Amino acid sequence: MEILVCVKRVPDPAENEIEIKSDGSDIERDDLVYSVNEWDNYAVEEAIQIKDKVGGSVTVVTVGDEESDEVLRREMAMGADKGIHINDEALEETDGLGVAKALKAVVEKGNYDLILTGAQADDGAAQVGGMLAALLDLPYASLVNYIEIVDENTLKIGREIEGGNQEINEIKLPCVLSIQTGINEPRYVGIRGIRKVAGVEIPEMELSDLGLSEDEVAPRVKRLDYFIPEMGEGAEILEGDMEEIAEKLVELLKAKGGIK
Repeated sequence: MEILVCVKRVPDPAENEIEIKSDGSDIERDDLVYSVNEWDNYAVEEAIQIKDKVGGSVTVVTVGDEESDEVLRREMAMGADKGIHINDEALEETDGLGVAKALKAVVEKGNYDLILTGAQADDGAAQVGGMLAALLDLPYASLVNYIEIVDENTLKIGREIEGGNQEINEIKLPCVLSIQTGINEPRYVGIRGIRKVAGVEIPEMELSDLGLSEDEVAPRVKRLDYFIPEMGEGAEILEGDMEEIAEKLVELLKAKGGIK
């Protein structure tokens, strides 16, 4: 099975204190620590596990600047076979649809049976997977937390739905799936694996290589502002380390009758 996994380089929430610029245009990005998007990591692990069961190959693709190369190499060290890097200045300010159009062009240059994305990325929009499927006119499922291979043309998938319930469906290949965290346990990537792929050539594509123009990926959605919501009446922000916050939370819940 030929599998394409879409990945993204994002600020690591575990390693950064996210702050908003004074003009509200963006977050402060100087000195941020970046890593692969968490949801995408689960998608890559699932792709590798499917390849191990039925054969084939796993290709990872990203849209991003030159530093996004490190994300592709990490996922190749994890077990992906190939990488594709889409790097064009016109895509730096694009929206989800522009990214989906670029990914669609990559899909059409290959012969993929399954396309995986993370359920969402750093902005939480959760839209690229669905847009990509629509552009490709392929069946699509979101929040997938279980995949079973039925036969060479069909998958059985589980979806996380409201209330923590599980929905089971059959879906025909080729298809696009957005992967939820918890579907598996992503494997550890060691230094040896990273060194092994350090010298592997990763093809880099611009819009012209994809047959796209700048106008086609121009953003239709413009972000107007970032801001921290004002603290509502009765709200309280707990401060301290994790242990101190947990203790304060327990005491508050006891005082308000939430727990005994």
